[in-house]
Amino acid sequence: MTLTKRIATCTLGLALLSASAASAQGRLPRRNAPLAQGDGVSPGEIQKLFDAYVVMQAQQELQLSDEQYPKFLARVKALQAARQKGLAERGRLIQDLRRLDNAPSLDERAARDQMKALADVDARVVTEVRDAIASIDEVLDVRQRLRFRVFEGQMERRKFDLLMRARQANRARNP
Repeated sequence: MTLTKRIATCTLGLALLSASAASAQGRLPRRNAPLAQGDGVSPGEIQKLFDAYVVMQAQQELQLSDEQYPKFLARVKALQAARQKGLAERGRLIQDLRRLDNAPSLDERAARDQMKALADVDARVVTEVRDAIASIDEVLDVRQRLRFRVFEGQMERRKFDLLMRARQANRARNP
């Protein structure tokens, strides 16, 4: 795909992301459920669009060469997948803990098992993310590594801001 097509795809994705986020509910529905009536865009789809946007912006921000880009792309996708998988697993375990907490009587053994599973997932995800970042670093020079760290922070802030704006817009529409 040419750079122009990738930028166009990313721009379209960002527009869809913004429109979908603007109509997002204050609470997130099930992962593959539509965000709002008539929306048709799930939180998982929004995450995919944002991930694609991040990759496109990274290419420009880091000034990746044509040789670096395919390697970088594969490794960033692995990083994004590790993070998403970890968040999903962590979310399921938190739901299990919530169910245990809401039960009339606490099954302490089950609670300890679930908390250990949560700690194990957290530790595994930290390792997977660290390894994925090290893999990305193998493709980048020192300045690009530095820019990548700063860039990731900026993207997290943009995602957070986008979610906050969506929630505020939803509150204004549904007082």
